[in-house]
Amino acid sequence: MRTRWLRNRSALALAGVLFAGTPAAYTALADGRPAAVPARGKAYVETRLFFGTARPDGGPAVTDRQFTAFVDKEVTPDFPDGLTVQSGRGQWRDAHGTIEKERSYELILLYPEPAAKSGDRKIEEIRRAYEKAFAQESVGRVDEQARVDF
Repeated sequence: MRTRWLRNRSALALAGVLFAGTPAAYTALADGRPAAVPARGKAYVETRLFFGTARPDGGPAVTDRQFTAFVDKEVTPDFPDGLTVQSGRGQWRDAHGTIEKERSYELILLYPEPAAKSGDRKIEEIRRAYEKAFAQESVGRVDEQARVDF
């Protein structure tokens, strides 16, 4: 009995090692077992930018109209294929250690992996432009690899 248990455990461990590097997405079948789903789409980079609206100097917050105008002028020309903007509420610790709570925007950009180098430069220009235009300490950025299919 113990030998069979060890053999089954070893087989499971080997299967885990063999399939760990296999590129596939997983979903659950009706009985709860995972089922392999083929990877779809092309290699893209997903960049999310987080824009606060409160001004450190106590001035008026960035309005929806101002943010939309900023996106139209600074983002759309460099990423004309599409983007997503979501409104939110966020908080972060400023340079003085104060926790700031504010209305915010999340901008989501998807661009092909081969365009990552030029995309990076453009995104950094967008971040700096927002910081300068609206007296912000920073614009948050998250980059992830993605498989995208339209």
